[in-house]
Amino acid sequence: MESITANPTIVDQVYRAILDAICDGTLSPGERLTQEGIARKLDVSRQPVNQALMLLRKQRFVIEAGRRGLMVAPLDRDFVRWIYELRLGIEPIAAGLAARLASASEIERGNALVAAGRAALREGALAALIGADMAFHSWIYAASGNRLFVDTMEGLWHHLRRAMREVLLKRDYRKAVWHEHEQLWRAIAAHDAEAAAALVSAHLRNAAVTVEVSVPATGSTALPG
Repeated sequence: MESITANPTIVDQVYRAILDAICDGTLSPGERLTQEGIARKLDVSRQPVNQALMLLRKQRFVIEAGRRGLMVAPLDRDFVRWIYELRLGIEPIAAGLAARLASASEIERGNALVAAGRAALREGALAALIGADMAFHSWIYAASGNRLFVDTMEGLWHHLRRAMREVLLKRDYRKAVWHEHEQLWRAIAAHDAEAAAALVSAHLRNAAVTVEVSVPATGSTALPG
């Protein structure tokens, strides 16, 4: 094994910069990526760029483009649907646990996150809305007391960031999202586990249907296994 001489902090910064550019649409699906071009744009050497791209490829954000090297992976409807199917399996459990176990301070934090989401809704900025949505659901995972929910969803949320950009272009849907979030928070605050589980299930099914019609259909073979 060869030693890694690049500063891990630099690698992480390069990784985050490329990932954010993919998730916010600055780098478009199908756009070609070269080590030289990214290194020049970020003013770093090629080595941390290479390491960052290898990690992004493993995580399905970047794919091989034949002789053209690498490109931004297309949004894959099937892959996003699989994520929602996973969420439908674990998130009702997490919401039910959160309703049973959430402390007063955790409930207050959830209330603050709903308020932040409402503020982002009024401002209308997509990045703020996506960040608020991620923060709210991450709060549910954390409040459940089960660290595996947090760890399982952490990496997948970045794929959802890409899909949510398409979904949240629909302004009417934005309002529905935060109405459903507030209802869910109220159920957790009331320690009603059954209602919390049912509400998050309905919320995710609504979201999955909206994603289905918002994300372009692509074969699942478009992404590496």
